[in-house]
Amino acid sequence: MAHGSIRLLFVIAAALAGCSSAPTVRYHTLMPAEVPVRPPAAASLPPISIIVEPVRVPAQVDQPQWLVRLADGGMALLEQDRWASALGDEFRMALREQLIAGQGASEARPPVGIVPIRVGVDIRRFDSIASKEARTEGTWTLTSSDSAGGRTMRCEWFVRESAQAGTPSLAAAHRRAVTRLGDAIGDALRRFSRKEPAACPAPDSPG
Repeated sequence: MAHGSIRLLFVIAAALAGCSSAPTVRYHTLMPAEVPVRPPAAASLPPISIIVEPVRVPAQVDQPQWLVRLADGGMALLEQDRWASALGDEFRMALREQLIAGQGASEARPPVGIVPIRVGVDIRRFDSIASKEARTEGTWTLTSSDSAGGRTMRCEWFVRESAQAGTPSLAAAHRRAVTRLGDAIGDALRRFSRKEPAACPAPDSPG
């Protein structure tokens, strides 16, 4: 074999070795693997129609890469760990799934005569604390414009879920936090839709 061909083979082999050692990007999601389906509501109860509005998230975490809080109080941007879609979209899709599959609500094209309830979520803090916990904090609102006039329910929330070392554990903690938020909103949503008194759930201790 000619010397030129041998050199070319070495160049190709080196290039392939470099490609194989490139860091792998891991994609995470807030969507649950499975949501327990809530039994259908009794026929005597009115159906619940919802519109989940776009979720507002802090600018510093509104990016594909994860922003993680370190034990010393510093922050790190993880290039190899990213959300599968924009964080606000991830949160909205996961919450919508929780309210529809887990709480028995329906969305889009409501039957005539059913006024949809708007679900709004505003996230003030979305913290991923390495090897410790996931924290989310903000407000959520339920708004309806029925024949009796506009009604609004507004609640503060703070949820924390423990996590072990590694970003998969942090992602799982965030998913559990979204599930808990969806359960809390769902409980209030059923009472709100029936014009019954509904209290805001107690937030976790920020400790």
